[in-house]
This record gives sequence, structure tokens and C-alpha cells, in this order.
Amino acid sequence: MNTNLPPLSLSILGVEPLDEFIREIADFVHHMIVTRPVHPDAKVEVEAKLGILRDRTSGQRLMLPVLVETILIPNEVDLRFESNMSLTQHKHFNTMLNDLKLISSQPSHPTSPLEYTHVKVIDSFYSTEDREKIRVTREEKTNTVLEITRKIRLGDLNIYSPKRAVDWRVSVSLEVPVPHPIGSPTHVRRKDRICYSHEEFNIDLTQVHSNNNAAPNAPTEVLHELEVEIARPGLLLSTAAKRGDPNVSELDRNAFDELIRSFVNNARILVKNANDGWHT
Repeated sequence: MNTNLPPLSLSILGVEPLDEFIREIADFVHHMIVTRPVHPDAKVEVEAKLGILRDRTSGQRLMLPVLVETILIPNEVDLRFESNMSLTQHKHFNTMLNDLKLISSQPSHPTSPLEYTHVKVIDSFYSTEDREKIRVTREEKTNTVLEITRKIRLGDLNIYSPKRAVDWRVSVSLEVPVPHPIGSPTHVRRKDRICYSHEEFNIDLTQVHSNNNAAPNAPTEVLHELEVEIARPGLLLSTAAKRGDPNVSELDRNAFDELIRSFVNNARILVKNANDGWHT
């Protein structure tokens, strides 16, 4: 009797069924892109941020009767997303990503190497008469203005991960260039960011010092955040425009879903590597 497992087909059709989890995120991002408001020169931002989904009433981490990672229907659960992690967790990810950068530069590593940049900027936020929030970003060392934008949140998808120490959120936004605002900023955030870039993605590990000018005597709030972002908005829009188009090649037709697949995989890898010291 032969007890060895012979090679198996992916399915009775010889193909692997589409992962509906990744398809749901791809559909969401694509819908946000094609229905976005028209703003000349606006940049589409797609990011996944690690954090904790908390019940808005109790403040405790969400508890749902599911066993594995689950996408929540928007606005159906009364929750808040808390992206701040502990300094210990920040150091954990910094060490992990630095080690990965070194390993990925070896010829035997199976993927392309990670690149690394260290950025320090100051974000000043202004409120306009119509209650819009404008962000002025300056390089900390030279005080050079890098960008002035108004951010429009298009939508969020919350992902609950009961087997992991953290959950995550996919956000799609528009960043609209605007003139420099008049007046004084309402609050200022100093960002010390380590950006690890890999192929079409940036992984940003950031320490934020936040000051509210309306409460000058309040202590500075220190936050630590981790996110993965699609690096090239132009590529995102061009692949979205060709998604499912029968008049282009199969490669171009499926490029958007492949981009989102890799984006989701990177987020999942980060979530999997979060340890239990998220808030301690």
C-alpha cells in the first residue's frame, strides 16, 4: 500500500479559488477610488494601520464570536480604533524590521531587499472657517515646507483578529494640495519616522510627540504607530482603471488585485509579529 501523498490539483477545475477576504478588501479600495470626489492633483492614499478595536462603551478590546480574522461591516459595530502601541512594542518592531533589512540584503534571501530612511518632520494643523483641517509638513532640521494638504477620509475597513495581539484597519484617503493657511496652528505633531520600503510598499514605524495649542499646559502626548502604505499612488490608480477590463492583457487586468494581495499579506505579517506587550 502506497502511503505517500501524490501531487494534488489545486481544485477540480485545476485553479485555486479566489481568496474572498483579499477580494473584499480589493473591492472596497477599488470602490473608494472610482467613487472619489474629483480634486485636481489630489493623491490617493491607501494604508493599513495596526491597533486595537475597542468597544466604545466598555473601552475593552472587541470580543466577537469568530475564530479567525474577520472584516467588519462598516458602521455596524459601535467601536473605536486605537493605533497607539507601547514603547516596548515599538522597539520590538524596530528590531525585527532592522534585522529583516540586514537579512534581505543577502544574495540568498528569497525576496528583494528592504530599503531604509529616517525622517523627522513637524506637522502643524490648522482649522479653516469651514472647519476643514489643513496639515503643513516641514522638515524638522531645516524648517523647509514639504507639503500642505487637506486630507479627506474616504472610508475605513476594520479587521478583527482574535488570534493575534492586535487588530488592523485599512483606510483610503485623498490628500489634496492647498495654499498655506492663515493664522496659528491648533496643534503640532513632531514625527520621528523610520520608513522601510519594499517593492511597492512603505512600512512606517513612527514616534509622535503631540502638543495641543488650545491647552498649552497639558503634557506632551507621545504615541507610537505602525502602518504599511502603497507607495505609488499613480500605480494604484492606473491598475485600478484596468481592473477587469477585457480589452487589456490578463496581467494588466489582474494587477490591481495582485497589488492589494501583497498589501494585505504585508499587513498580516506585521499583525502576526505583534507580541502581547502592545500596551505595556
